[in-house]
Amino acid sequence: MTIKTNTFILIMAGGVGSRFWPKSRNHFPKQFIDILGIGKSLLQLTYERFLTICPNDQIFILTNETYADLVAAQLPEVLKENILLEPSRNNTAPCIAYATYKISKLNPDANIVVAPSDHLILKEDVFLNKIAQALGFSSKNDALLTLGISPTRPDTGYGYIQYQDSSIENQGVPSEIKKVNAFMEKPVLAKAEEYLLSGDYVWNAGIFIWSASSLKKAFEQHAPEIATMFESGLSFYNTPNEVKFIVENYPSSPNISIDYAILEKADNVYTIPADIGWSDLGTWASLHAIGEKDADNNMVNLEKIHLKDTSNCIIHLPNDKAAVIRGLDNYIVVDDGEILLIYPKSDEQEIKQVAKDMVIQHGMQYS
Repeated sequence: MTIKTNTFILIMAGGVGSRFWPKSRNHFPKQFIDILGIGKSLLQLTYERFLTICPNDQIFILTNETYADLVAAQLPEVLKENILLEPSRNNTAPCIAYATYKISKLNPDANIVVAPSDHLILKEDVFLNKIAQALGFSSKNDALLTLGISPTRPDTGYGYIQYQDSSIENQGVPSEIKKVNAFMEKPVLAKAEEYLLSGDYVWNAGIFIWSASSLKKAFEQHAPEIATMFESGLSFYNTPNEVKFIVENYPSSPNISIDYAILEKADNVYTIPADIGWSDLGTWASLHAIGEKDADNNMVNLEKIHLKDTSNCIIHLPNDKAAVIRGLDNYIVVDDGEILLIYPKSDEQEIKQVAKDMVIQHGMQYS
């Protein structure tokens, strides 16, 4: 009960998900889409996952003010005051600071889990067990924890975390918690292969666990300008004047990630290596990798389709359409009703720039 009483969840739901263009657009980004075709968005799945950890009134959604109505529509049970709105996109450090100072005023003993809204976790029981371990440790220690994803391949698209081999005791007993040595930037392939072989690196998934007091202390030490700004709002948080304070002050906060602002500088960072069936669903290929496929390795989201000499494709079309496709191998075929994308899956890293080019050439309606 102590863990549930003091545990708060912060779900980050402000991203644009531009690599899922054209399905993910500025007005309706990835976290709000039923991308898995199961009748629920990634945001809804993330929210439901955390209901087993704490009451719904201790779950906060942090998003851009543009998406206030989308969050309210998809999560009607979330309290209005628990939907925190960013008036500008200033990266993760300011928004996490805002939520931390607000929650700390509600409960000085708060233990906070920070999680992205648009990731897939297939092994939810394992995930929740790791979170419980982390919460037990952060509630008793001045520690900043990150859930590290055990790498399954030498991926160059993720940052890595190197940790010490020996485990840390958690409440007097051996645990899976490891002290972090260093955060590593996205590597080249040869370096990623080294990381995988060494066995003491994990992917940085952006899932964090810490007490409010530990994080505030870290901001004061490593990012004092952020600490000063959000400390100055203490008299406004959880009052009718909170929104006015945030609108007036938030845009001037530094544009910096929590990794750069805090985690790469702090010496009290720990990780729990975890195999939780995780995917950040960052690209169409990553969705293809985890989805159900037909005998030709095609992932298709609609029934009225005729495929011939087509393999290794992801085909995501409106349900009310029918399609005939022949002669494609390793392609992305996506139609959001307004934009049709047919693109080699091997070149999908170009899609983000293609989306920008469409806006430049044809207008903001394609962003």
